[in-house]
Amino acid sequence: MIKYYTRACNFYYGKNAKELIENKLALPLCGNKSIGFDKIEIIKRKNNKTFSKTISIKKIEKLNSVSKKIVKKDIKKIVLKRKNFLKNVDFSKPSIMGILNLTPDSFSDGGKFNTKKKAEKQISNMIKYGASIIDVGGESTRPGSKTVLKNSEWIRIKNIVKNFKKKYKNICLSVDTRKSEVMVKSLEYGADLINDVSGYNYDNSSLFKLKKYNIAKVLHHMQGTPNTMQKNPKYRNVLLDIYDFFENNIKKIDNKKIIVDPGIGFGKNLKHNLTLISKISLFHSLGLPILIGTSRKRFINQISGVNDSKERIGGTVASVLFLLSQGVQIFRVHDVNEVRQGILVFNKILENFKD
Repeated sequence: MIKYYTRACNFYYGKNAKELIENKLALPLCGNKSIGFDKIEIIKRKNNKTFSKTISIKKIEKLNSVSKKIVKKDIKKIVLKRKNFLKNVDFSKPSIMGILNLTPDSFSDGGKFNTKKKAEKQISNMIKYGASIIDVGGESTRPGSKTVLKNSEWIRIKNIVKNFKKKYKNICLSVDTRKSEVMVKSLEYGADLINDVSGYNYDNSSLFKLKKYNIAKVLHHMQGTPNTMQKNPKYRNVLLDIYDFFENNIKKIDNKKIIVDPGIGFGKNLKHNLTLISKISLFHSLGLPILIGTSRKRFINQISGVNDSKERIGGTVASVLFLLSQGVQIFRVHDVNEVRQGILVFNKILENFKD
């Protein structure tokens, strides 16, 4: 069986992009005329072998009938403006999801915010500095972590979740959990988004229980479990395998309020992570918003060596800005102010840039 994939590439920004799009020399990425592209990479997979070629959008008509039909269908999804289905989140602009770990053992900030006062202060600060989504979690999913009982997990997050909407009506509340019971309890207190790192595969009843709520979901990829995921992860082709995972699992979700997250560091080695980041624009052909979490991840240490630091802000910001240039819509981060600062400066430079 032959399967084709289409990746937008060769991007233009700001005034350049708008001019090229206006003159029909480039296409808008996700309906955003501030990012245009004039080339695509066509990837063909056959019997576990992959072949690719990059062509101008002007040459699509010269493709054979089979590949042309698929590419044109993908292009429609790539240029489509994303529907804004989250409270006060605009997918035509970069959004920040601030991380609130209410755990004693998360890889970067375990125990730092697991008192009511500290958690509330952190939420307030993240919103002040530009987070439009707060992602609350009560179970560490760092490499090697053990599963937390559902009751223990709910106890950790319930006070914050129960009171969040009383104070922050217009901020999107995301709950990071693999357990359907925690999902449902969170929805009863107004959660707007469910972020399950298992891709709704840990708890087989999750998607069934969520059906009646018409809730937005992050479809996250992870190979294995948090306890096993970093034990020699393997793929035939990490980029295409994860694309196929998304394509297959999107069909299982009743509504299409879906954000895809390829799961940097979740069952991936350094090479896998770099491949996903560098080729992230492939996922635009799914027609859905993309969320990426590179914040403080181990791959930054693997690259930076002696230049590593506890917060890894430099590596986080560098990866966010590259992903921003590829049209990624949401960034899940710990250091909201620093990342927001980077985005503001980077966007202003791109906005005014013209050859």
